[in-house]
Amino acid sequence: MNPNLAYRIEEALDIEEGFFMVLQAYHDMKLEKEKHRTPEKPDLSRLRPILFWDTAFDKIDWIRQKRAVIRRVFERGLLREKKEIVRFYGVAAVRSILNEKEIRK
Repeated sequence: MNPNLAYRIEEALDIEEGFFMVLQAYHDMKLEKEKHRTPEKPDLSRLRPILFWDTAFDKIDWIRQKRAVIRRVFERGLLREKKEIVRFYGVAAVRSILNEKEIRK
């Protein structure tokens, strides 16, 4: 929506001035937030479901089960799967969880 079009529609429909531009601003803000939002799950096309043979792949809560997912992928995963997990969770989180495992031994 541009200002000219907004003005013409508002004038024709006797709508408060600026109404459509405010809607456009909210829409633009929503799109921008979505760009910066942290994804809820990794790129599943890069992970083999067989890694999680003992659970329903589509039921995994990738945030709450972060420790189990990281451990499983680093124990049994391929390099591309490990890279996706590092990309999704971040290097610091992966190192922290893998070091926890070493400390507990």
